[in-house]
Amino acid sequence: MTNKLPLKPLALIVMGTLGGCSQFTQLSHSPSPSPVETADSALGADAPERESAAQEDDIVIAEAELDLPPEDVWEVIRAGLTLDTHVDRRAVEQQIAFYSQHQSYLNRVATRATPFMYHIVRELEERDLPTELALLPIVESAFDPFAYSHGRASGLWQFIPSTGTYFGLAQNWWYDGRRDPIAATDAALTYLAQLNRRFDGDWELAVASYNGGGGRVNSAVRRNRQAGKATDFWSLDLPRETEGYVPKLLALAEIVSNPEKYGVSLQSIPNEPYFVSVDPGYQLDISKAAELAGLEESEFRAMNAGYTKWATSPRAHQRVNVPVAVAEQFIQSVSSLPENERIKFERYQIREGDALSLIASRFNTQVDAIRAYNDLRGSSIRAGDYLLIPIPAAPLDYYRSSDWQRLARAQQRGGQGGAYRIDYRVESGDSLWELAREHGVNVSDIARWNNMAPNDPIRLGQELVIWQRTPVQANTRRVSYAVRQGDSLARIAQKFKVSVSDLRRWNSTINGQKYIQPGQSLVIFVDTNNQS
Repeated sequence: MTNKLPLKPLALIVMGTLGGCSQFTQLSHSPSPSPVETADSALGADAPERESAAQEDDIVIAEAELDLPPEDVWEVIRAGLTLDTHVDRRAVEQQIAFYSQHQSYLNRVATRATPFMYHIVRELEERDLPTELALLPIVESAFDPFAYSHGRASGLWQFIPSTGTYFGLAQNWWYDGRRDPIAATDAALTYLAQLNRRFDGDWELAVASYNGGGGRVNSAVRRNRQAGKATDFWSLDLPRETEGYVPKLLALAEIVSNPEKYGVSLQSIPNEPYFVSVDPGYQLDISKAAELAGLEESEFRAMNAGYTKWATSPRAHQRVNVPVAVAEQFIQSVSSLPENERIKFERYQIREGDALSLIASRFNTQVDAIRAYNDLRGSSIRAGDYLLIPIPAAPLDYYRSSDWQRLARAQQRGGQGGAYRIDYRVESGDSLWELAREHGVNVSDIARWNNMAPNDPIRLGQELVIWQRTPVQANTRRVSYAVRQGDSLARIAQKFKVSVSDLRRWNSTINGQKYIQPGQSLVIFVDTNNQS
C-alpha cells in the first residue's frame, strides 16, 4: 500500500502478569533526533572543530529530512485511502449529503472513536489493509462499544454470536469478546481479510459480505455470471441494507479525503496511543479498577466494554485497558492493592428456606454471579451444601454501565405515557411472540423494554418487564392449564370465569382450530378474587 504516513510509536506496552513484584514490560522508543542536525553532529564526536565563521560559510550544512508522524490520525487514514469512492454514483452522493449535513453526529462519533481509532489504524497498517476499514465502525455501531442491534450483533464491529465464536471471541456471563475493542478489532480485520481473498481482492464485495454474508454475496455473483451480467457490487441484486452499506463507507472515505470540499470539520483525534493493556493477574472489581485509574466508572467501562458485569473474568480475560497517562500509576496501585480491598468471597452454607435470590440480596450480589462461580445450571439448591459467594466492592446500582443497569434503565423507560408494568418470569413453552399476543403488545416492544433483539431466545426463569396500556390487577395470576378429556373452550372459560375470546387471544395456537385436544396446554389469566 502506498503513501502511508507513520503512526506515532507506542511508548509503553503493558501485557505481563502483575504479581507481588509488579512485573511488567516497558518498551520505550529512542527520542527523535533534533529537527535540525548539523554536519558536525552527523559526522560524530571525531569531527574537527570549526575555526571561524568564514570557514563555516564554506561548509554545506545538511539538514536531516525527518519523516515526522502527523499529529492527527485522520491524516494517517487519508494517506492510506485506496478504494474508488464512486462519487458519481447516486447512492454514494446521497450518503455524502447525509453525513455532510449532520456535523453534530460526526462530532459525537469522533468523540466515541477517540480511544479506539489509533489502535484500529495501527492494526490496518500492520496488515497492509485499506485505511477505509477504520471507518467501518461508524457504519456498524457509530463507534458505540455497547451497541446491540436487532440482529443480535454487538460491539464496535457488530459481531453476531455465532460469527464471534467462529473467530475466537469468547462469550460468557462475565465477558463478551464481541465488545472487547482489541479482540473484536483483531477478529473483524481477520474476517475482512478472509472475505477479500474469497472475492479475489474486490474490497467492495468483501465489505458487502461483512454486512450481508459471504454466501449471499457469492450467490448473487453466481446468478449474474450465469445470466451473462457484470459481477461487480453495483450490478448485484442484494438486500436493501447491504446495497446501502457499501455506499455509506465510500461516502465517509470521500468526506475524510477532502472534508473542506463538503463543508465538514473532522474533530481531531490524536495520532498516538490512547490506552495500554494491563493484565493484573487477578479478578478486578470494575469500580475499584476505575478508582485506581482515576476515571469515572462509565469512562473506564467504555474502554473495557467486554466486561459485562461488575468485575473482570475470574479465570481468563482479565486484561484491562487504561489511558496511557495513568498506566504506570495504575500498575503500581493494582500490584500493591491489599487483599481486603480486592473482590471478597464468602463461603456460605445453605439453610432451610434459602433461595438463590434471597442469598444474592443478602450479600449485595447477583443470582447469575452465584450460578457462574458455583457451576449451577438452574435455581435448585440444597440445605447443607456450600456456595462460594462473590461480593462486589460497591452497591450494584453504582455500576451504571453494566448490563443489568442498562437493562434496568431500558425497562423503566417503557413506562412513559401512563403504561402499567408487569414483571413476568418466563415459564416453560413461552416465546416472545406468545407473550406479546397475551399482553396486546408487539414483540419489538418487549425486546426494546428488555434490551433484547426480537429474535433473541428467552430462557426459563428469565425476568421480563412488559408494559400494558390497561391496568393490571394485582390479583391476576397466570395459569397453565392442561386440557382434559371432554373439555371445550366454553367449558374452560366458564370454569375460570373468563371469555372464549380471551382464551383465543391468550393462546394463538388455538386460533383456527375447531377443537382442542386433551393434553394441550393453555395459558389463562385468572382473577383470583373472582374464583369460587
